[in-house]
Amino acid sequence: MADYIPKWHRELGIFSKIKPLIIVEGNVLDVYRYPVEGGISKGSILRLPEYLHYCFKDMGYQTVAFFDGLQGFHNTCEEGNIEAFAKLTETKTEGGHIRAEFGGKSNSAASIVRKAVSRNTSATAVIMTLASRYITSPDNLTQAELDSFTNLLLASLESKDVRTEGGVLKNIIVMIVNKLNDIPVWFYHDNPNVKTILLGTPSREERELLVKGENFPSFFALDVYESEIGYYDAHPEELDKVQDKFVGLTEGFCFTEINGLRRLCKNERIGIRQMSAVIDLYKYGIKENPWDKLDESELAGAYDDFKKRIKGQDYAIVKTLDVVKRAVTGMSGLQHSSHTKPKGILFFAGPTGTGKTETAKTLAEKLFGDESRCIRFDMSEYGQSHSDQKLLGAPPGYVGYEAGGQLTNAVKENPFSILLFDEIEKAHPSVFDKFLQILEAGRMTDGQGNTVYFSECIIIFTSNLGIFTLNDRGVREANVTEKMEYGEIQSKVRKSIENYFKLELGRPEILNRIGENIVVFDFIRPEVAETILDAQINKIVGNLLNEKRIELTIGEEARAVLLEKSLSNLSNGARGIGNIVESLLINPLSRYLFDNAIKGNERIVIHSIDAGNMPFSLGCARGGA
Repeated sequence: MADYIPKWHRELGIFSKIKPLIIVEGNVLDVYRYPVEGGISKGSILRLPEYLHYCFKDMGYQTVAFFDGLQGFHNTCEEGNIEAFAKLTETKTEGGHIRAEFGGKSNSAASIVRKAVSRNTSATAVIMTLASRYITSPDNLTQAELDSFTNLLLASLESKDVRTEGGVLKNIIVMIVNKLNDIPVWFYHDNPNVKTILLGTPSREERELLVKGENFPSFFALDVYESEIGYYDAHPEELDKVQDKFVGLTEGFCFTEINGLRRLCKNERIGIRQMSAVIDLYKYGIKENPWDKLDESELAGAYDDFKKRIKGQDYAIVKTLDVVKRAVTGMSGLQHSSHTKPKGILFFAGPTGTGKTETAKTLAEKLFGDESRCIRFDMSEYGQSHSDQKLLGAPPGYVGYEAGGQLTNAVKENPFSILLFDEIEKAHPSVFDKFLQILEAGRMTDGQGNTVYFSECIIIFTSNLGIFTLNDRGVREANVTEKMEYGEIQSKVRKSIENYFKLELGRPEILNRIGENIVVFDFIRPEVAETILDAQINKIVGNLLNEKRIELTIGEEARAVLLEKSLSNLSNGARGIGNIVESLLINPLSRYLFDNAIKGNERIVIHSIDAGNMPFSLGCARGGA
């Protein structure tokens, strides 16, 4: 591990021997750990231009020059380089710089580069930094800019091989860009002299080198480290667990951010065992993670609490709580190398009105003490091709850029939450690309360039897929009915979901990320419907007594009418029962109270309900008669 050399460094060593022009893109503003002993100590932390200087010097290059649009040609890493470069290119230095503009018409930077690499007297590397800022637009070049890129293109064609004591080296130009398309496409496309190297965020091996070994003590205040390290010297396996967790949780972090974590950990006097807590402090501004504060004894009784609100869905409740218990016990994602995935993923499917949304709200209340921490997104509102921008924010220069994205704003405000994506099948396919990244990486960059983390969220998708299908004539017909056994309903619905993602949408990888977390809700069965009806009636009775001091009694005949109508409307689930109660009980009762000027302190008995004539009416008696 101590001898680990990043892939891009190895690529640079290979292709610098055969390609005169290398374009480096990606994570170019970061700092890097120099991996070998040479012109600078192994393990030194350097910005990319300085890193490249020592890299080329260690290869045997005699002259290395930097260029950017503000400073011209320069090199602060080693004395004599710019003087040698000036002699090579027959130019003059001013205060350690060679003044030149990229798009200048006379003695332009590109013409100087061309002259330098076309000589065979000194092995030369020119590192052109901040190359994304040389021009205003790659699609609309001025004549001077066009001439400069043409000169660089000719420079790559005219680059000479130079014989040195260590062998033959090729004069080379390195352009450092944020993105490849920041420079004209014609400059690099189908150009056999060009090699593009992508710099990503540090690999796991690189992060381990920064965290483990001699670097580890620097993460802690001296007295904190000395007081705690004795235990870990005696229990090295415990130290490995702490370090491995930190390394896993910093996936996607750049070196600069990890160095910031190191300083933050030391400044906040965080102990070794709590080392990973600094990541929550960095991401969310908090030290205490709400997941760590959950009372496991409360979760032990959560099943009974869920059954009070969600009727007839025992399997769904157990499956949902299994995902939560896995998250609380730290078992989520143990089979994966990533520690940044969401805490849990659930896919709720089944008939309408069976408790899918209610389950998500109940879960939010149980976990975070407030059902408003269940943030709902109606995916029918994201059915257009630009809907991903609505969720994540428009890119710079587009309308709505300042507002950010609806999803990313919500998660930044409440990083510990339940994200409920309702009727997911109605979203535009472009949105699924974003979901895939969230489910896999647990993070997303919004339109403003800010990284938003989903690793502390539970993500729930709901869907009505599989309830109806289209027959050969294109007419919708029921795929499952309340007359079927639950096992058959579950099988048919799951099959329809698989067909949708694999065949219709063509995105089986999304289904793979969801895995076995598809939870199929059952129809509301007659015995469950009666329980739901009684619960709704009792709630109305209780609220009237508490809020208006009206003592309401529902007679057996009236209740029988409500039950009969509810059982005839089970296709709409609990929502259908609620509609029956509203139309046959709440609305006519409101009319009765208003017409009789009853505002409180009264006893009312409802003997009967006339459900055969509109408007529906009640047979009531006051005073309990």
